[in-house]
Amino acid sequence: MKTSRKFAAALGAAAMLLVLAGCMVMPGKFTSDLALRRDGTFTFHYKGEIILAALAQGSKSTKADAIPPEPFEQQPCTDPQTDEAHDCSPVEIAQQRAKWNDEQKAKKAAKANEDVQNRKMMQAFMGGIDPDDPKAAAAFAQRLARQEGYASVVSKGGGKFEVDYSASGRLDHDFTFPTIERLPMVMPFVSLIRRADGSVRVDAPAFSTAAANPVMPGLGAMAGAMSGMKESGKAGAKPGSDGPPIAEGTFTLRTDGQILANNTDEGPQAEGAGLSRLDWKVDARTATAPTALIKLAK
Repeated sequence: MKTSRKFAAALGAAAMLLVLAGCMVMPGKFTSDLALRRDGTFTFHYKGEIILAALAQGSKSTKADAIPPEPFEQQPCTDPQTDEAHDCSPVEIAQQRAKWNDEQKAKKAAKANEDVQNRKMMQAFMGGIDPDDPKAAAAFAQRLARQEGYASVVSKGGGKFEVDYSASGRLDHDFTFPTIERLPMVMPFVSLIRRADGSVRVDAPAFSTAAANPVMPGLGAMAGAMSGMKESGKAGAKPGSDGPPIAEGTFTLRTDGQILANNTDEGPQAEGAGLSRLDWKVDARTATAPTALIKLAK
């Protein structure tokens, strides 16, 4: 039983790190719009929250020093020759307690080593930012603010950052938002992929509930189940209540190109001046990420 619990805890910790890696940066409340012209020029704007998952969810592990030792339980004493039980002598009790002390020290050392390894792994995912560092939010805000396109970046605490970002140019290459310096794994909020036939695929994979675990959903579910089992014995525990943040906002696409495909509820809406508009409302009920295919002039 103890072995299975240890395996469950290790698997849960590994799964949590993988889930955090996949959804390291997520949208919160936002408004976003994209203007895409037939000549290949575009303007993109995102105003609202960016959530750094590791700071928003906090540390999921208990430090080794904070774990209370298991209570000492005296074991039955038996005669090694006859295997008959007898009252434990003071010497036998002392031997049991010494063995118990050694086991507790070994468990504490193993937990401390696990904390160090998990912390190093999380720092690698976060491009060197330590989520346990009180200055982590300021470091991340500074990293964003120095990138082109960010008019403002304000830390709101709890891993939330209020940003105002805009970009414009010509789609002679693909475009993705956000790309963040030194973060190796970031799910795109919005991506524009130019095809050889002159069409552009617009995707917003982070604007859906599916973005909660984009990399390994099965492992993420197992981690949640393990966490729920671990917490189920605690008063007021609510397994699954510490889920990832859910995006909430609107995404609007305006274009004078030909709309070949889209998954909006209403379809294209005429807006005048030869423009058509696609609108997506994003909230906890958005199961499918916004997507569209727009034909531009070659």
